[in-house]
Amino acid sequence: MTVSDTTEMIAGMTPVLVPGRWVYCAQTDPDKAATHGAQACAVIREAEGVTLILPEDVAQAHGYDTTVPMRQITLDVFSDLQGVGLTAAVAQALTDENISCNVVAAYHHDHVFVPEQDAERAMAALVAAQKAAKLD
Repeated sequence: MTVSDTTEMIAGMTPVLVPGRWVYCAQTDPDKAATHGAQACAVIREAEGVTLILPEDVAQAHGYDTTVPMRQITLDVFSDLQGVGLTAAVAQALTDENISCNVVAAYHHDHVFVPEQDAERAMAALVAAQKAAKLD
């Protein structure tokens, strides 16, 4: 069942730190992007080319820049695609801790990518935001 109420989405987000390291990769050659896309967590097509979020080892094997490894935090709530406020609450919780984030919304869950060195602090900030929403 999807959740659309803002407070319920935040209270139920239950962040999970996913194992592994991810790298954002840019590819202007659509054929190469298609070849690497099967191993990507996400593929986003833009006017300038294709962004792939690849496992670090895959990115490295294909010669992509791997100097900014990210960790993935999955929000384990089935939020409604038209729900309002979950992304804003996550961004605010991480902004308050001076942690950058990149949010990718998928059909079932939202996925937050943060710099590897900030992953544990990001988890703590998101758990705190979840607990605060449960008190509301």
